[in-house]
Amino acid sequence: MEAATPSQNRLRALIEAGLAITSELSLDALLQRLVEAAAQLTEARYAALGVIDQSGAQLERFLTTGIDPETQAAIGELPRGEGILGVLIREARPLRLHDLNDDPRAVGFPANHPPMRSFLGVPVLLRGVAYGNLYLTEKAGGEDFTEEDEELVGLLAGQAAVAIENARLYEAATGWSRQLESLNEVGNALATETDLQRLLDLIARRLRELISARVVTVVLPQGADDLRFAAVAGEDADSLLGHTTSRARSKSGRVLERRRSERVDSIIDDLEVDRDATRLLGARTGLWVPLIARERAIGVIAAHDKLGADPRFSDADVRLAETFASRAAVAVDLSERIERNALGRVVDAQEVERRRLARELHDETGQALTSILLGLKSLEEKVDAEARKAIAELRELVVATLQDVRRLAVELRPKVLDDFGLEAALERLTAAFSEQTGIEVQFEAQLPARLPEEIETAFYRVIQESLTNVVKHARARRVSIVLTRRDSAVSAVIEDDGQGFDPTAHREGFGLSGMQERLALLGGGLQIESGANGSGTTVAAEVPLA
Repeated sequence: MEAATPSQNRLRALIEAGLAITSELSLDALLQRLVEAAAQLTEARYAALGVIDQSGAQLERFLTTGIDPETQAAIGELPRGEGILGVLIREARPLRLHDLNDDPRAVGFPANHPPMRSFLGVPVLLRGVAYGNLYLTEKAGGEDFTEEDEELVGLLAGQAAVAIENARLYEAATGWSRQLESLNEVGNALATETDLQRLLDLIARRLRELISARVVTVVLPQGADDLRFAAVAGEDADSLLGHTTSRARSKSGRVLERRRSERVDSIIDDLEVDRDATRLLGARTGLWVPLIARERAIGVIAAHDKLGADPRFSDADVRLAETFASRAAVAVDLSERIERNALGRVVDAQEVERRRLARELHDETGQALTSILLGLKSLEEKVDAEARKAIAELRELVVATLQDVRRLAVELRPKVLDDFGLEAALERLTAAFSEQTGIEVQFEAQLPARLPEEIETAFYRVIQESLTNVVKHARARRVSIVLTRRDSAVSAVIEDDGQGFDPTAHREGFGLSGMQERLALLGGGLQIESGANGSGTTVAAEVPLA
């Protein structure tokens, strides 16, 4: 049998490479066979194939033949696309060199690298898109690579391009499928799950899987100054959950304020990042996405340290995080609305019950006590002096009880509030308060018309609670109350000259949380200025008008 000619050997190698395209399932294995085929076709001692990453700036894969594992280990890290390799990435056209060491664009070889002179580089192109490059060096006999070598390697490069594109399309399709499954899972959970904690945990876990992050967190506002880690997926999850970070001194707080997504490739260089939280997380990179619901920023999703060689996140990661953030925002907003509705029903039920009890005390109990007084008076005329004395004492007790009943009825729900409105009710409240406590009260009101019932009730309760605090805690001599209505809001300012207190340490005992909750139901808010230094206290409440 006659020996195969070089042309026949080359044809056989091309055919085998073509068969590999259809039979090899592993991309790396397929590319390795193409590299080996290129070396065989061109009689090159060394060959390599570099795959350009999605950014188009450097190599993400580098497969070689001709260099044994020991030498590769001695050389160290695989090339990323500098020097002549970078020229091919940038220019994407064939390059043949007699001695690549003489080219001014070369950057030299690392230590322990074998010597290489003759060079052929061919871009891996498909429909004008560069996927990588084939590199061949050290042609047999010290010869230069020929135009025919370039043409043959170009054919293999075309096959490599098809394989890489198919692999990326498959990877993208698989990624889209995973994203769709995760989004469907989250969507179904939103429709069936009522526990916010479990919903946020699911969102954090699924996002972490899809963007390959080391850790994903969800933070929600806690009070006016802090953010609470409501959900954490990944490393150190248990140690972070429930902890708080400063709203003003953290990246999450800034993102919440600016209401736009941000990505940081080097956390150490970002001055807005909370250093304590960063050390706790051990983070190097991050992305932050606000939770926006009905044009309100209500939380932040953050991810740190993409797994793999490059810890930086991509624009695609940010877009995917924004998609998950929209789901998380729906969950948080729905939970807040359910909580507000439940609280609103409780508050309404309390006021209905207060009104009923006040009416019963005033009408039934008050009338019964008045009837007893009348009966005692008529009885007093028919008995002796000693009995009249006992009846007189009993009458005093009934009168005192009747006064207490009427005072209690007013505290529960003053009838004047329903009949004549907030201003009249507060005038009576402040007058009674000053009479009973000896504390001077200055009350000013500028309300040209009646307010909605729920707003009048809220302000009456806030001012009532504030006056109770003055008696219990302030040791004040004077109190000022100013109630005003503007076009878009109603506000009340209550000031005293008492000893003051620390609002952050006494929220529950002073009833401040209840005030805030009541005002929040109406879309309003409460601000408190005080200090334990005798400077007094200022309570400012405001509710918008529809």
